[in-house]
Amino acid sequence: MSRKQKRLAIIAGGVSFIVAAVLLVMFAFSQSVAYFYVPADLQKTELAPGTRIRLGGLVKVGSWVRGAGTTSTFDVTDTLATVPVTYTGILPDLFREGQGVVAEGTFGPDGKVFVADTVLAKHDETYMPKDVADRLKEQGVELGGEEVIK
Repeated sequence: MSRKQKRLAIIAGGVSFIVAAVLLVMFAFSQSVAYFYVPADLQKTELAPGTRIRLGGLVKVGSWVRGAGTTSTFDVTDTLATVPVTYTGILPDLFREGQGVVAEGTFGPDGKVFVADTVLAKHDETYMPKDVADRLKEQGVELGGEEVIK
């Protein structure tokens, strides 16, 4: 094997290694992607069963019910649509009705109830996740002051 062939073999091996690494990273990212939706988006979108998403909006006033053990049910709304959510686990300390929330999970077998495995609540009086705030503003919801969705 000549010097030129050895150099070409090393370059080809390096390029193939880089391509394999990029493909593995892309595959890993595609498996962990969770798209963000607000309830009104879900009425227009057909999701495949088991699709993992993030659902954002406001906890509807009067909808939060503590069930047996650590199971809770509540509704997430954007004033145009409402999605029932069930969550088993300890809710964040700042979780309450009328506040912003992002729940991550999948729809149950019936396709109507969202089964969350992670629930995030806002951390102070002025914060709301940017995605949630932007989507709610698009829907015409005023976010200043003590606005509560009923």
